[in-house]
Amino acid sequence: MLMTILLALAGCVLLFLMIWEATLTMPFSALAKNFPPDVQERLKPRLENLPLTPKRVVGGIILVILILAWGGIFLVAGIDGKAHGFGYWDYAIRFLVIGMAVKAFDIGCLDFILLTKTKFFQHYFPETEGCEGWQQFGYNRKQQTRQCIIIPICCLLCALVFTYL
Repeated sequence: MLMTILLALAGCVLLFLMIWEATLTMPFSALAKNFPPDVQERLKPRLENLPLTPKRVVGGIILVILILAWGGIFLVAGIDGKAHGFGYWDYAIRFLVIGMAVKAFDIGCLDFILLTKTKFFQHYFPETEGCEGWQQFGYNRKQQTRQCIIIPICCLLCALVFTYL
């Protein structure tokens, strides 16, 4: 269980690092679609004229590395489970704990605290200062609901894959 908790914490840290890195370098302008609509509107002039700079290229590479590391958490969880003789339900519980802990962190800490209670994003995007979207917790409710459905399904499928490897 300790390994599961450590991997869940690593997933939370990696998710925060992905968001911070993407905010800092904005490697892909499409990442702004995750912001509230009024924030996207204010960012439009900046994103339309976003030059391809070395900072953005390196940012894209770092983002891909962080995404692969996040996926690696599940690989490590599976390999460790194999070493400990896990069955399907052992894997399922491990993957569900990791996946749902990261999702809870995303909603509770990143969406609620980082988005609505701090000025984290306004620091990097000063032109969005005063946007009401920064105070609208739940603006992305449909996206979060979809992810809360998809994550358990993916976790159960990963458990199935590792059970038969």
